[in-house]
Amino acid sequence: MTVADRLAEARRALEAAGVAAADATLDAELLARTALGWDRASLVANLRQPYDDSAEPRLAALLARRARREPVAYILGEREFWGIPFEVNPSVLVPRPETELIVEEALALYGDARPPASIVDACTGSGCLAVALAREFSGAAVTATDVSEPALEVARRNAARHGVASRIDFRLADLLHGIDSRVELIVANPPYVAQHEAAQLSPEVRDNEPSVALFAGDDGLAIYRRLLPDARGRLTRRGHLIVEIGAGQHDALAAMADEHGFRIDHTRRDLQGIVRTLVFSGDD
Repeated sequence: MTVADRLAEARRALEAAGVAAADATLDAELLARTALGWDRASLVANLRQPYDDSAEPRLAALLARRARREPVAYILGEREFWGIPFEVNPSVLVPRPETELIVEEALALYGDARPPASIVDACTGSGCLAVALAREFSGAAVTATDVSEPALEVARRNAARHGVASRIDFRLADLLHGIDSRVELIVANPPYVAQHEAAQLSPEVRDNEPSVALFAGDDGLAIYRRLLPDARGRLTRRGHLIVEIGAGQHDALAAMADEHGFRIDHTRRDLQGIVRTLVFSGDD
C-alpha cells in the first residue's frame, strides 16, 4: 500500500462518517501528515512511496476521533488565526476566518497614524482577537473579558505564546462589567446563535464547541441587547464598537443601533456574501 492508497482509504472512511467530501480530503491529508511527522511538501513527494505501517496506530486514532466528528482543530490542539497559531480546546470556540474581518476593520479605522490607546475584547474565548490586536497596536492597553475561566486560561497561554501577555489584562467578567474608564475600541465576537437553531448546526459545532460561546437566547440577539447600551456608555467620544453577527441579524442590529445612539459606519460580508461584521460609532 502506498501513502496515496492510505490517504484514499482515510478519505473514504471520513466521508462514510458524514464528513463532507472536500473536508474529508483535507482532513485525511492533515491527519496523515501529523501521524507521519511530515510537512505538506514531504507528503506530496512521498505519495507513491510505500506507507510506513509504524505510523498506523497514531493515524488510526486520529481518524477515529475525526470520524466521531470532533473538529480537527481540537484533535491537533491549535488553529491558525491572523497568520499565527492559537491553542484551542473544547473550552473555546475554534477561531473562524470571518472573525479576522474584525481585525481588518480595526486596522482600517486606526492604521498607523492614529492607533487606539485602549481596546476591550468582550467574550475573548481563545484570545485570538485580543492577541491579534495587541500585536497590531503595540501601544494599546488591551483588556479581554470572558465568563469562562477555562477559556481565559487558554487565552492567557496564547498571549504568552505570542509575547503580549504583559499587555493584556484578562478578566473573568460578563461583557464590559468592571470596565470603569472609557476606551477607544471595543470588539466582540459574542454568542449569536438562536437556541432553536441548534439542530441545524454541524455535529462538529453542536456537539463539541462550548454552548456558552454559541447560543444567545431564542433569537440569538440576547448578548447584543446588553452589549450595545453598555458599550455606548464606555466608549470615548470618537470610539468604535466592532462586532461579528450571524446570518440575517443585520436589520435587528441596525434597529438596536438607533435605539442606543449608535450608527453603523460600515459593514463587511464574508466569503458567502453574508453581512458578518458591523462597525458602530456614536452620534456625538
